[in-house]
Formats: sequence, structure tokens, C-alpha cells
Amino acid sequence: MSRSALSPRFRLRWVSALAGLSLAGTVHGADLWTIAQDALENDAELASARSGFLATEAARDVQRGTLLPQISVGGNVSHSRIYSSAAQGQEAPQGQLEGGVPVGTASRDDTVSSVGVSLEAEQALYDPTRQAQLARAEREIDRDAVSLDVARQQLLFNVADAYFEILRAHDILSARRAQEIAISRQLEQARERFEVGLIAITDVHEAQASFDLSRAQRIAAESAMQVSFEALERLTGHRYDSIDVLEDDIPIVPPEPGDREDWVTLAMDNSPMVLMAQAGIEVARSQVDISRAGQRPVVSAFATYGWSDSDRTGTNHNSESQVGLRASLPLYTGGSTEAQIRQSGFALEVSQYDFEAQRRDTVQQVRSLFTRVNNDVETVEARQQAIVSNQSALEATRSGYEVGTRNIVDVLNAEQNLFNAIADHAEARYDYVLGLLQLQLQAGLLGADSIQAVNAWLSEEESVSLELPDEANDNPVMNIGERPRAPS
Repeated sequence: MSRSALSPRFRLRWVSALAGLSLAGTVHGADLWTIAQDALENDAELASARSGFLATEAARDVQRGTLLPQISVGGNVSHSRIYSSAAQGQEAPQGQLEGGVPVGTASRDDTVSSVGVSLEAEQALYDPTRQAQLARAEREIDRDAVSLDVARQQLLFNVADAYFEILRAHDILSARRAQEIAISRQLEQARERFEVGLIAITDVHEAQASFDLSRAQRIAAESAMQVSFEALERLTGHRYDSIDVLEDDIPIVPPEPGDREDWVTLAMDNSPMVLMAQAGIEVARSQVDISRAGQRPVVSAFATYGWSDSDRTGTNHNSESQVGLRASLPLYTGGSTEAQIRQSGFALEVSQYDFEAQRRDTVQQVRSLFTRVNNDVETVEARQQAIVSNQSALEATRSGYEVGTRNIVDVLNAEQNLFNAIADHAEARYDYVLGLLQLQLQAGLLGADSIQAVNAWLSEEESVSLELPDEANDNPVMNIGERPRAPS
């Protein structure tokens, strides 16, 4: 098999194998779908959005409860001491006392115990404010349900982005390490040729400068590699020893449907960002209804029953019951009701403008991503051809250097161009995959089936790993303590 017939990715692995520094192994690693499932279960932001949605549902039940019968019972038990005095007959001379009590005065000291029970029931018959508040709670549930879908789709994309950033960093690091090895050998040859007087010292300096640059690029690639693994760990709460790599022969094809405006139509119907902004309009409109309801009457039915008894001599128990209607109509509230109507009206306008801004942004994003994915298809092919061209150029330059028609700078530049082409081809492949997923995200079509489709492009034969220092971590992935419980 000729060298030009080798696939670019195979040449990258072959050069890395020669360097002895490839991070790829034959141990089966975690795939994209497994990691996505971990993220859906453990991501803190998605869990927060999920709990927020449940809180919104509970708020709806709170508002519904205000329109249902309200029943309350009360009771009291008391113990009283009553002291009274009454004049009898003729008043005693002023200041004449007997036992501390004015002469001719009779006193009375009683203790009384009493008990009472009350029962009250009320049912709203017409309460436009509470009804409007219930309607707003329903609209808030619709909005937060879409918001939860936004968080879920964004998380799936973030996982894919972090996953392929690791593979991108791995391929770039492999190219940079192989480049460092190749240029180091070139530096050794330059020194040997200088020692026998075949080249000038300037050629050695040029080779040394190129080697120092390649070493710096390799160090930066190693740092990017470690950071990319940590980004994936943040989303899932797990540390992965290795992940599966992307196969060589993934289908690099334009997105379907093939018309840009078809994607715009899909986005207008399915984009959770657009649907959430639209739901925000309905929430704001419900708030206008609440403000206007403040000018309307409130009617409710009520029934009360009370019973009381005491041990006072000569009294029996008392009971009282009452059934009726209550009605109230605000006549003047100092202008606050009218101000609330204006305030909610302006808030409605804000939500409408926000929806329009989101709609325009989504249209622009979908069109741009569609164009970008189509360009990525051509870019991958061009980058692949660039590797072949740079390989041929490097061989020709080396041959010229051997016969003296080219200098060492030309050779070093040709090697640099080859490894840059290899790294650029790897980046173009991952740009295509992520661009396709991002297009689906903007159109509201990114789901489990999208991740599973990309997961089918991964190879189980190889995996990328990174040796990280062992860190003690006995804490659970997500520990928020025991959830509060209703009192029994």
C-alpha cells in the first residue's frame, strides 16, 4: 500500500505509534450515550430545572385551592373569676369600715368556667382575581415545561460538545507529539551535519527554534486534553477512565432536509426557545387579566355555627347558626388598580418584543448553522486532501534538501504544515458533528435519538484515556440532603 493511499487518520495514528506516545488504547471506554444518560441523571442544572417545574405545578394547586370550599373550626376554653359588690340599705358613715369593707355593703366572689366551639365554611361563587391567578399558574406550567425541555436539550448538546472536545484534544495532542518527535530528529540530524561541516550553524538554530515551538504546542495540547476531561466530569459528576473514539468513515453528508427554509419552519414549530418565549406572552397576558379583575366584584357563600356553655348559675348553653352571601366591590383604591393594569400591559409588551427577538435570533441561527454544516462537509474533504498534498510536499522538500536545492528551513516548514494539516482535518471532523447537533438543537429536534445516531459513529475498538491523579471523593454525586416531608 502506498503512503498516499493511507487515510489521513491512519497516518496520524501511524506517526503517533512511531512516537510511542499515543493516548489511544484497545480498552473499551464509555460511549456518548452512556455519558449522556449519566448527565441526565446527575446534572445539577437540569435537576434544578426539574425541581423548579415541580414547584410551579405545586403553585397551581395552591391557586386552585383558593377556589374550593374553605372550612375552619375553632374552639375556646376559659376560666374566669368575677368579683362584684353592691350597696345594701343606708350608706355607712364616711370612712367607717368593717373588716376592710364599707359597712352596709354586700360582696360577691364567683368563678366561672366556659367552653365554646365555632365552625365556619366559605365557598367562592365569583372571584375573578383568584380565577385569573389560577389561569396564570396554568400558563406558568406550560412555560416551565418548555423551559425544562430547553435545559434537557442544552444538556445533551453540552455533553456531546464536551465529549468531542476530548477527542479533538486527543487528535491534536497526537499530532503535536508526533511533530515534536519528528522535529527533534531533524534537530539531531542538523547537529550531526553541522559537526561534519555540511551546514551552517544557522540551520541548527532554525531547527532548535522549530523544536522549541513544537514543544510549546505539545504542552498546550496536553493542558487542553486534561481540561476537556474535567469539563465532562462537571456535567455528569463521574470520572471516566476512557471514552470511545470516532470512526474514520463517518458519513460526512449535508443535513436533511436539504433546504434551509425547511429548517427554519421546523425551528418555528419545535424550537423550545421560541415556544418558551411564546408561553411567556401567555403568562404576561394572564397577569393583565389579574390586574383587571381587581375592578370586579367578589361574591361568596358562607355558613357559620357557634356553640357555647358555662357553669354560671341560671344559664344554659347557647348556639347560633348563620347562612348567607357576601359581596364586595372596590370603588376606589387610590389609583393602584389602574396603575397595575398599565404595569401589566407594559410587561405584556415586553414579552411580545422578547418573543420577536427570540424568533429572529432563531431564524438567523438556523440559517447560519445550516450554511456552516454544509461548508463543513466540503471543509472535511478539503482538509483530507490537504494532508495528502502536504505529505507529498514534505517528501519533495526532503529530497531537495538531500541534494542541496532546499534548506532546512524549508524542511521544517513542510513538516509543520503537514502536522497542522493533520490537526486541522481532525478539527474539521468534530466541527461537522457538533455543527449538525447544534443545528438540531436550534431547531428543537435534539433528543435521545440524535445522541444515539451519533453514538453509532463511535468505535468500540479504540478508546481515549487520560491518566489523572487519584483523588479521594467519598461524597455522592449529588447530595442535597433529605427532602422536606409534610408533618404526619
